[in-house]
Amino acid sequence: MRAETRRLLLPHLLLAALVYAIVCLPKSRPNVESATALLVGLALFEGAFLAAARRARGRETGAYDIIALVWALLLAWELAAPVCNIAHPVLVPPPENVFHTFRLQWRVMLLNIGYSMGLLAAGFTTGLVLAVLLGLPCAWLPRLRRVTYPIANVMAPIPPVVISPYLVALMPSFRSASMLVIVLGVFWPTFLTTINRVGAIEPQILDAARTLEPSTPVMLFRILLPYVLPGIVSGLKVSMTTSLLMLNFAELMGATHGMGYYVQNSIAYANYAHAVAGILVIGAVVTVLSAAVTWLQGHLIRWQ
Repeated sequence: MRAETRRLLLPHLLLAALVYAIVCLPKSRPNVESATALLVGLALFEGAFLAAARRARGRETGAYDIIALVWALLLAWELAAPVCNIAHPVLVPPPENVFHTFRLQWRVMLLNIGYSMGLLAAGFTTGLVLAVLLGLPCAWLPRLRRVTYPIANVMAPIPPVVISPYLVALMPSFRSASMLVIVLGVFWPTFLTTINRVGAIEPQILDAARTLEPSTPVMLFRILLPYVLPGIVSGLKVSMTTSLLMLNFAELMGATHGMGYYVQNSIAYANYAHAVAGILVIGAVVTVLSAAVTWLQGHLIRWQ
């Protein structure tokens, strides 16, 4: 218990210093918004931290160090921007203004999150399903493998964001171009992984399967698919995060909705409090998606 108390001491000392700086220290910078939204945000962070620490009681966890780092960064931000006014007056908005943006713009942010998530879900699912459905026959049939494997080996390392400006100009709408960027970003790595995993199947498994003389569809979807599925599921976190980053990049180039558009539009109008708030929202969405994929992996491939 003493060790638990010691680990809690540093984060809460930093939190106390942060709250004191926000509430008590005079502001040198003009036009600093009310600190109410910021204090509410701090309370939510603290609640999430305490819940995580309670779940991890008795185990080593990075939650204590992470929250201490968050409080230290926020304290440095508070001192540098509104209190001492030594940061850039335009590019580094006060944290009060950034969190006040959540209070004012939460409906707009939810709309843009919903737009991005709908596009991400459609593109990611399409790319993943196509990669598996096409990868299995291309991996199993020697002639198809000889043709497609070299192509996949070249295309998989190329990030679709490199050609995204061309796709935006080529496709009939920005939404279709953004979806194609996500599909390509998911398809080629998953397609290549599927071919490689089928090629790595132990010969004993294939020999046992051939003794049953299965048809090609049975071989593909009753024997090969269950074998490659755990590897595909284990790579979902990287694929999902990469897809979201590609989507946000594509949204910077001409979208009218989406999280990337929100950040780009805020920067275009020099509203950096909104831009920083949008960046924080993107980070929060990535974190939530990563946690959801981790949960899904734990339930689908328990043995790993």
